Amino acid sequence: MLKQVAAGVQVHVSEFCQSNTVVVQGSDGVLLIDPGVHGHELDCLVNDLASAGQRVLAGFSTHPHWDHLLWHPGFGDVPRFGTSRCAATVRARLAGGIDAKRFGIPEDVPLELLGHVSGLPDGTTQIPWDGPPVQILGHEGHAPGHAALWIQDQGVLIGGDTLSDVLIPMLDLAGATDPIEDYLAALLMLEGLADDVEVLIPGHGTIGGVGEAKTRILQDRKYLQALRGAQDVNDSRIDASAKPGWEWVADVHARQIQALESSVQSERPKLP
Repeated sequence: MLKQVAAGVQVHVSEFCQSNTVVVQGSDGVLLIDPGVHGHELDCLVNDLASAGQRVLAGFSTHPHWDHLLWHPGFGDVPRFGTSRCAATVRARLAGGIDAKRFGIPEDVPLELLGHVSGLPDGTTQIPWDGPPVQILGHEGHAPGHAALWIQDQGVLIGGDTLSDVLIPMLDLAGATDPIEDYLAALLMLEGLADDVEVLIPGHGTIGGVGEAKTRILQDRKYLQALRGAQDVNDSRIDASAKPGWEWVADVHARQIQALESSVQSERPKLP
């Protein structure tokens, strides 16, 4: 079910990792951002839009992870955008097909239209569509070509996979040279908007109101700085007992520590 969170902005929340699909109202239809996740949820979204007399004008994927690359035939054959690096990464990763079991994709997720994303030219600052200006805030750290989106007229920040109250910063350990510094740079960029954010919509987690963007930026920065300094991390999101069903977040944290430690070890000069 769609829920209005700001003027002309609605959200549909999936059972899968509290994934947030965002619907932005234009003059003659809607912009659909990161639609998902289960098949029945996408069916519901198609029906909700049809019942409201809305058609999809365009789509946007905030980054090249499978749960942000989904689509449904009922949305129509319309432009689906991402940053240029996002689209290039999608093409490379899907060149050999996708192993749904390996990536933990539920069986009922429709994959036929997965990743049909067109990359916007480098330097594009807004999504090209007939609706309110949606600014593209490209950055690295979580995934290649990741982008947050800023709808200034409504004070809405769409974070992609940043600024979540249920997920720690999940680093691009495979593709980034210095994912912690990249992620910290992204937080610094988003912090420049924080005073104007009235509604924060993360890719996963609870929608936040005034002041929440600042709070989550500080929480994510504290986590990353602790990782960078190899210090103990005190973060409620990795408390495996705090939220049943989310124990895997603690596992992600443990893997990040292990990967960063291995990286440090490999960079140390070997003795003759």
